[in-house]
Amino acid sequence: MMFPLTRNALRRFKIRSIQQIWSRQSHEKHSSDFHDKYGNIVLASGATFCVVAWVFTATQIGIEWNLSPVGRVTPEEWNDK
Repeated sequence: MMFPLTRNALRRFKIRSIQQIWSRQSHEKHSSDFHDKYGNIVLASGATFCVVAWVFTATQIGIEWNLSPVGRVTPEEWNDK
């Protein structure tokens, strides 16, 4: 269990450090980097590639989806032995 004095000191330290980081970041000039320039393009192209790959896979490799046994399975004669 933590003593109240220690707990208060830790809280104040955390709040101060967060405030200092925030003030430092707000004064810096934000220059655009790779993610700012190309992030949305890379995300959209990756999503498009995944969708196209799944559509191709689902339609071209011969998987038969949702097969129903109705009309395909004929019951065999029951043998009582």
